[in-house]
Amino acid sequence: MQIPHVSAVLIWTISLASILCMLLRPRRIGEAYWVCGGAILLVLTRLIQLPQAGHAICEGLDVYLFLTGMMILAELAREEGVFDWVADVAIHHASNSPGRLFVLIYLVGTLVTAFLSNDATAVVLTPAVLAVVRNAKVDPKPYLLACAFIANAASFVFPISNPANLVVFDQHMPPLGIWLRIFLLPSTASILLTFLCLRWVSRKELRGEMRGEVKRVLLSTEGKLAFVGLVIAAAALVSSSALGLSLGAPTCCAAAFAMAVVAWRDRSIPLKVAKGVSWSVLPLVAGLFVIVEALQNAGLLRLGLTGLRALAETTTWFAKGTGSLVVALLANGMNNFAHRSDERCRDPARGGNKRCGACDLNWSRSGSQSLSDGFARDDSLAHCSSA
Repeated sequence: MQIPHVSAVLIWTISLASILCMLLRPRRIGEAYWVCGGAILLVLTRLIQLPQAGHAICEGLDVYLFLTGMMILAELAREEGVFDWVADVAIHHASNSPGRLFVLIYLVGTLVTAFLSNDATAVVLTPAVLAVVRNAKVDPKPYLLACAFIANAASFVFPISNPANLVVFDQHMPPLGIWLRIFLLPSTASILLTFLCLRWVSRKELRGEMRGEVKRVLLSTEGKLAFVGLVIAAAALVSSSALGLSLGAPTCCAAAFAMAVVAWRDRSIPLKVAKGVSWSVLPLVAGLFVIVEALQNAGLLRLGLTGLRALAETTTWFAKGTGSLVVALLANGMNNFAHRSDERCRDPARGGNKRCGACDLNWSRSGSQSLSDGFARDDSLAHCSSA
């Protein structure tokens, strides 16, 4: 679609201004307001036609359903103390060894990221870990870094491990078998290398023994039901991916099932979860879809193809290396900003709702996974294009 030069300049200006305001949050105005405001402005100025904007929003239905289901599952687990219990189990199996506790927290973070998405690790598991390590009177930094970085390193184990996977692959999501063939080795390498680097960096803090005494956290009946619901939901999502089904509807259904199981004993849980979920994430993502669609009209795809053609004229390794680096930098800057309004972590040690600081580590973490799977992504996209 060819548009006048002036219109293209206006689209780029409005879009980049909206994204910049989303990142900087002037006057502490939420990200969703800036993004949705920019999308509405593009429509009002007819820089993008209303039907095209509506189509872009509808195209993201699977993503909205997936995000809704994952947010409900994570909030349900948090409300019933599942992550507090998991962190407590880890610390009581560490035998007063900070190094052993680091390994256990890293393993827990890997499982939560793989089966419940990286946002569950960063937003829900991290504050639970923070509370436990404070009570144990150990330096919390290594454990917060473990939660923040494993949320990145394990985000390609399964398609459900990162909501951004649905956006990147759209209607071309590979079946689980193909996905594992492409991403399992890079993900494993990313997880192991991240662990070794963090363990080396934190070697001084992980010496000695834990000095504090941590009271046991008992999982209530409702918490046990929530845990069972989460396990069943994770199994259902992996099965859906293996069958090549869209992940949005199964995720929502799995969340509804887990909610119903817990509500059987705790009738107040649906309202608590509804209040705890950051629903502003959904209009934020919808606004981003409209902005991206407008940028496509303004030549974003053409610009990308020009860059790829230029890389194609160079050597294979230089092209892949440069492409992976660019993807890593862009992914690091934009990958999780769509979920930043869901970072309302509770700090149990201070009481009330407060960002714990570890989530900021999540949003600023390095693009190591993008680098490690850069070559695999090239093969995956090639497969999707030929499908």
